[in-house]
This record gives sequence, C-alpha cells and structure tokens, in this order.
Amino acid sequence: MKKLADCFYETAFLYPNKTAIWCDNETITFQELADLVSQYSNFLLDNGVVYRDHIGIPMNNSITSVALILAAANIGVGLVPINPTLPLNAVKTAFELTKARHLIARRSFLEQCDKSGGLNSEGVSICIDDEYEGAQSLRFANNMSKQRPIVEKVTGDETFIITMTSGSTGSPKPITLTQNNKYRRATAHISLYGITNNEKILAATPLYHSLAERLVLIPLLIGGTCVLLPRFTPNLWLNCVKEQGVTFTIAVSAQLNQISKLLSDTTEDEIESLRCIVSSSALLEPGIKKQLIEKLKCDFHEMYGTSEVSTVTSINFREALNKRLSVGRPLPEANILILKENEEEADIGEIGEIVCKTTLLCNGYYGMNETFNSAMKNGYFKTGDMGYLDEDGYLYFSGRKKEVIITGGVNVYPQDVESCVLELTDVSECAAFSYPDEKLGEVVALAIVVKAGRELNKRIVQVQCARNLADFQQPVKIFFINELPKNSMGKLVRSKLFEYIEGHYMN
Repeated sequence: MKKLADCFYETAFLYPNKTAIWCDNETITFQELADLVSQYSNFLLDNGVVYRDHIGIPMNNSITSVALILAAANIGVGLVPINPTLPLNAVKTAFELTKARHLIARRSFLEQCDKSGGLNSEGVSICIDDEYEGAQSLRFANNMSKQRPIVEKVTGDETFIITMTSGSTGSPKPITLTQNNKYRRATAHISLYGITNNEKILAATPLYHSLAERLVLIPLLIGGTCVLLPRFTPNLWLNCVKEQGVTFTIAVSAQLNQISKLLSDTTEDEIESLRCIVSSSALLEPGIKKQLIEKLKCDFHEMYGTSEVSTVTSINFREALNKRLSVGRPLPEANILILKENEEEADIGEIGEIVCKTTLLCNGYYGMNETFNSAMKNGYFKTGDMGYLDEDGYLYFSGRKKEVIITGGVNVYPQDVESCVLELTDVSECAAFSYPDEKLGEVVALAIVVKAGRELNKRIVQVQCARNLADFQQPVKIFFINELPKNSMGKLVRSKLFEYIEGHYMN
C-alpha cells in the first residue's frame, strides 16, 4: 500500500502548476505545497520532533494546517487535531490521553495556556502565526530546505491522526487512524463516488474532524483541487460552490438544513457545477431532502457511518426513489448485521444494534485497548446505533442505543417521534428524549424549535402525534425552546437535552 506522503509528492510531480488548495481567497499550487510540506518536515525534525512522536494541534481550516498534516505523514509522526474553542481543561485531557509530546498552536492559544499554568508538554512548542517567548515560530520554516526529507522507518502503519470523539453520549475516546487507514478510506470514497482529478472538492467542516481531513486528502492524492472553507455559514457555502465551481462535497446534515432554508428563503441562481453531494452525520428530514434534490439538481447521496468504521452505507436517491427513508446499502468494503439484545441476528425489519465488519475500521482507541475490544464481536464493530435491514439489504437508522426511551418497559425510538412531528410545517427542528417519571421510570419528552415568524402550540403537536403514533410513543412532556444543544459539527447532543431544558425552558 502506498504511503500518503509518497502519493502526494508523486501527484505534485505530475501536476506542479495546478491549484492544489483554495482557502479564503488564497491559493497554492501542487509544487508550492510540496515545497511547503518539505520545509515543514525539515523544520519539525530540526526542532526535535522524531518518528512516532505525537503533536497536539488546536486546528483551524487553513493551507498551513493541510501542509502540517502532510508533513506529519511524511516524517511518520502523529497529530492530535482538536477544536481550538474547547475549554482548556478539555484540551489538556485530550493531549494527556494521547501522549501529545509537542504543541503547535496560534499565539492566542499559547497565551491562554501560560495564563492557566500550561499544558505540561515535554517537547517543543511551535507558534503558527507569530513569535512567542518559549516557542519556536513556524515562520522560520520558510528558511528551511525545500528538499524532501526521507524517514526510512515510515511504513504507513504508524499512528497518523488521533481523533477525539465522544459521539452523542459518553466520555471522549481517542480514535487512532494510521496512514493506511486514511489511504483506504480515501480510495474507497474515490471509487464509491466516481471522483476524478478534474474535481473541485469542498471541505466545509472543521479539519479536526475525520470528514474534512478525508475531503482534503482525496484531491491531493489524485490531482484534484481542494476548496477549503475557513468557516461555515450557508451563504459562504453557496457562494463558494458557485464562485469556485465546486463539483463534489460531503456535508453534514446540520449544514444542509441551513442551506435548504437559505435556498427556500431566497431566489438563488441555479448551481451548475455540482455533480454530486453527500449528506452525512445525521438523518435529513424527508422534506428537506426532497427540496435539496430538486434545487441542487445533482446526484444526491446519503451515507451512514461512524468515526471508527468510516462510511458503511450509501444511497443515491436519484437511483432509489422508493428508499428515501433509508441510509443505503453497504459499501463493498463493509458487511452489516443487526443484532438483538441477546446478540442473535435480527429478522428482516426487526430493530436491533447495527454492527459492522469493514476494511475501513480504525486502528483502535489509543491507550484504551480493553474499551475497543469490548466494542468488537467476531470481527464486527458494535456501533451503538439502532436500525434494521429491509428485504433488499437497505439499512434504516432508528437512533442511538443509549438514546432509546424505555417507558413502562416498552422501547420508543426518538426518530419515530421526530419524523411524525417534523411533518408539521411550523416546526424547524425537534428532538425526542427521555424524561424522568416516578411511575414509568421515564416518559417521552419532546423539545421543539418553531420556525421564525411562525406559531405553534402543544395542542397541535398532541393531535399530530395522536393521529400518527402508538399510545406508548406519545410525548408526555412538550417544550418549546430557541435552539437544540449541538456539538461543533452541528450534531444534536441528545444526552444534554434534559439539562438544557432545565436551564432554557421557555414558558
């Protein structure tokens, strides 16, 4: 298997003058990027970074960040990219869990660290955007040789990226991805979506998440152009797609919800460049899905997966119009089973836990072998997600296992309640969750965000649910709030809903 850095340098040799990356109105060609990656590689080695070291990096979307990712691959070190807006104690926990020896950060972050006693990293600190006392300035990398340094030990099996994740529940888990993991995932998506070196591929999610890293690596490995959005707003996204001629992207559903709203509220010109768009992270509401398919006029896919197993299923709605509630069929690299609580295989149409065997599986949880092994069964990763398969092998997602509401001993799946309520045209978004109850243990509660300028009352919601849901699925508690609690990817954090309601409930 080819190593990532080798693939990139070979591509840069073939397309030296082609634009490799556009970001925030700045561009860099493949040759210029290759030179920068070599300089960063030499700079890191010159400052005491050695093979298999781990570097913590609060990461922003920039050409510099991409060059550092490729430099890490080149010299065989691991990066721990993390959300720079996290509280410092969360950053410290992540870096301690992953044994990050060095730190690369902006001056503002280094100042914040010093004010709170530092991160206790034993290696070098590097300031990305300025000079800072006690840190090396990355600016001096411009003085380094553009000759690529070769670290003979690099095989591709080293830890390359450690992604911190907690999903929607639980404590953070450091997911280990090797260069080979990343290469396999990139090539699987190139094949799945027919990506070529003529593509302009948009990465509009943060680079400290696996999705954006994949969208950046794919064009740089095959000679396409990466269009890297420094931050997301629906207006920025639409303008970028039009002005840069974006042909392919994978977007999280929270972004597509906002894009859909913008498209419905304005008379936007048609987007002619898009060939294919993929929705990920969470299920799109059917009405939004329908509108986007009509408005964007390109192949529209939805995928299901987790950070541990990458993409597991995909569906092209232009080819499977009668399966619009499904998240698709397994990729060639994956096999799916549905397991009941007794861990026997479920029948067709029967809801159980989604487990997956795939060649795209991560390398484990760093320093948590026992935790990762407990998530495996006979080579299958237990996702913690619930769903079922139909007679044609299409997967349907029902929600997180830990999010199932058990009321009076009966399971209620939040997705069923939410799908019903979202049919009301005044509802912007909603989330069903468990609410403590003395008699039943817990009952179904519902948090609703009403569309701007619209009105909605509990009675209308209750009537809608009474007509379309079983008795045990009826929401007992209904709350109208301004917004749902979400993570940095715009994904609902259902585990925080009860706490959020207590602090934000509007009478």
